Amino acid sequence: MQTQISIIGCGWLGFPLATHLISKGYKIKGSTTSPEKIKTLKEAGIKAYEVCLNKSQIHGDYNAFLDGSDTIIINIPPGLRKNPSKNHLNEMKHLVKAINRHNIKNVLYTSSTSIFKDEAHFPEITSKTIPNSDTNNSKQLIAIENLLKAQESFNTTILRFSGLIDSHRHPGKFLAGKKNISNPDAPINLIHKHDCIAIMTKIVDAKHWNITLNASFPMHPTKKTYYTTYSKTHNLPLPIFNSSEKSLGKIIKSDDLVQLLNYSLEHGL
Repeated sequence: MQTQISIIGCGWLGFPLATHLISKGYKIKGSTTSPEKIKTLKEAGIKAYEVCLNKSQIHGDYNAFLDGSDTIIINIPPGLRKNPSKNHLNEMKHLVKAINRHNIKNVLYTSSTSIFKDEAHFPEITSKTIPNSDTNNSKQLIAIENLLKAQESFNTTILRFSGLIDSHRHPGKFLAGKKNISNPDAPINLIHKHDCIAIMTKIVDAKHWNITLNASFPMHPTKKTYYTTYSKTHNLPLPIFNSSEKSLGKIIKSDDLVQLLNYSLEHGL
């Protein structure tokens, strides 16, 4: 019998993750907030549902989306940059109640390394480092992590990704030609989409539950060096950095992930 997984958020990362898991023999239910994407998901072999979270309730056929699944992968952006007043924590509380009602055994939650502060001494951040960022976005993500880990009815694994990239979605394209860019000496923390998919698949395959892992490519050149080189390589206008103030940053370490999963991050920056 095929193991069934529900993936909430079949977008830039969730859609290729879903198709990869199908190729591995999993039965996948996937959600989208866009009704026009339902057809695309179905054509890829995903049983598709329109599901939308808000602070007061869940909209859509979320019961059918969750029904019969062994595991749920929560892969939805908080949306707090576009809407800073949004209560993403309340949205997740409604989802947790629904998960509990459907007797889901395992939850894989994609969080972010933004929950750690950027500091002048560039601290090395491991999976055991206590989150300390005090931005609204980070405080909500930290609260969601704690909410999920406090649940006794299902297992929770937290996977904190650094900045997500692929050949099409890359901050180097946005920064090309920009001026007065801060933190030129800060180390970068990025991870390629293909590594994200491989890591999540390994967690599901090997049933690595009730753990917390950071995921970032192990090389951390400075922001100035990396994005200047990127622009030169891709024939883009060079970014201009502001060195008048001390740079703030951090170095995300993925040693625990590499050791536990026996996985080397393969896709360079």
